[in-house]
Amino acid sequence: MEWLSLSPDEWTAVRLSIKVSAWATAVSLPFGIALACLFARASFPGKSLLNGLVHLPLILPPVVTGYLLLLGFGRRGPIGAFLAEHFGIVFSFRWTGAALACGVMGFPLMVRAIRLSVEAVDRRLEAAAGTLGANPAWVFATITLPLILPGVIAGAILCFAKAMGEFGATITFVSNIPGETQTLPSAIYTFTQVPGGDTGALRLTLVSIAIAMAALIASEMLARRVSRRMDVE
Repeated sequence: MEWLSLSPDEWTAVRLSIKVSAWATAVSLPFGIALACLFARASFPGKSLLNGLVHLPLILPPVVTGYLLLLGFGRRGPIGAFLAEHFGIVFSFRWTGAALACGVMGFPLMVRAIRLSVEAVDRRLEAAAGTLGANPAWVFATITLPLILPGVIAGAILCFAKAMGEFGATITFVSNIPGETQTLPSAIYTFTQVPGGDTGALRLTLVSIAIAMAALIASEMLARRVSRRMDVE
């Protein structure tokens, strides 16, 4: 079973993938909740256009999304140049860029899952809290958020899983630099391009499957725990 032992470079790719996916999910989550609530509750001019833009990465080729990120957030891009000059934040060819690409690709799945939960909330509960003097922020924190928590968990897990498997946008935007931007999919692709790399590709494939299954199981357990707690209360 020695062939199952990961090399130091393979462990680096695994740790980097988890790091990139975790950051992509964590940073996307507040924006995902806000947009999901906006789409579920508000009506405003341009809503359909904004909804289309949010979900555009789902239907665009990932390479196109990565190229657009390169144009906008690269060192010479308008946003990337501004962030680098004024805040020292660099995305191109950095792990932060990989996190950005993964977050963009997983964001639509997160928003959709949370939006479905928001739409399922009984608004009479929120109205009742409002008649008792609670302000909108308090109503959201004490009524809405607990009710949509299973959807939030599901959305976060979907985003994390998508980020773990993202390849096209990442390799286009930040390339495939070992130790810096080489995530699991990129490492697997590299193994498939060299003679005798099938074993390494298989090892990392098994690791990817294990991480994805662990994330799904954790999501299910958390959702059940939240549901039981809400039923008890």
